[in-house]
Amino acid sequence: MGGLPDGASEGGGIVSKPLHVLTSPHHLVARFVTSLSGRPPPVEDEVWADSHLVRGELGLWRRMSNQDRRHSIKVARRFVEALPTATRAEIAGALLHDVGKIECELGTWGRVAATVVGPLTERFASYYDHERIGAELAEASGSDPTTVELIDQRGPVALVLKSCDRA
Repeated sequence: MGGLPDGASEGGGIVSKPLHVLTSPHHLVARFVTSLSGRPPPVEDEVWADSHLVRGELGLWRRMSNQDRRHSIKVARRFVEALPTATRAEIAGALLHDVGKIECELGTWGRVAATVVGPLTERFASYYDHERIGAELAEASGSDPTTVELIDQRGPVALVLKSCDRA
């Protein structure tokens, strides 16, 4: 209420991920608990996601782990609730906001370690750089520039997506 958006600091910069561990543990704990199950998203959620993705995006989304796909649907639905006028390209960006994590090939425990220790290895570094990596993957798959921009945490609705991801 009235404060800074999640991730923003008083100086206008973005809070580092290791600092985020200390300042927003509730988000990380909730994400960890839900990542323990490998069950796929419910069929109706998959159908909803499919309806917002073009062919290349759908291929990327299906490469994501079940845990990440369930998370992406939850975030995208919050995004649509927060921004009812969202375009298909923006919803696709919300669904694919973590797609770059497929490149780091880290499971739940590897992601926990990366979050705690930082980008010490190549795989941990790619986990920290998943936004840029995801944007490149989306662009190569034929995504709309708006989708690519949103995955890369840029553009007019990037802060809305960030707040939906942290909820």
